[in-house]
Amino acid sequence: MVIEGFINPQVLSLVSRIRHTNSLVIADAAFPYWPQIETVDVSLVKGVPTVLQVVEALLANWKCGEIIMAEEFNSHNQRKHRDAFKRACRGVPMTFEPHLEFKRRVPQAIGLIRTGDTTAYGNMILISV
Repeated sequence: MVIEGFINPQVLSLVSRIRHTNSLVIADAAFPYWPQIETVDVSLVKGVPTVLQVVEALLANWKCGEIIMAEEFNSHNQRKHRDAFKRACRGVPMTFEPHLEFKRRVPQAIGLIRTGDTTAYGNMILISV
């Protein structure tokens, strides 16, 4: 029985299949469904869990070399919120690009974890090292 790390079997299975340079999407509650990639929906109610909660749990035991977000995140969220995302990323380099470019990357991901988050443009693509 797993006693540390992810206890959700679908999340554990998905994360364990990501290898060097593969990517994983952590998305908000409104993010569209992508039939090309596996989606694990961990949303419970609006706001639970958040993207940050999932990212913090993931980065505790997963090597990440880059995090990509939509540049619109910076213009649609207050500094306090932007700083919280930066802290949660634990110093991993963050790249911001137009939302349409971000969405073009999604089908190449190994999978997507959908949260209950409602943060504007708070979706992330994490790229393993």
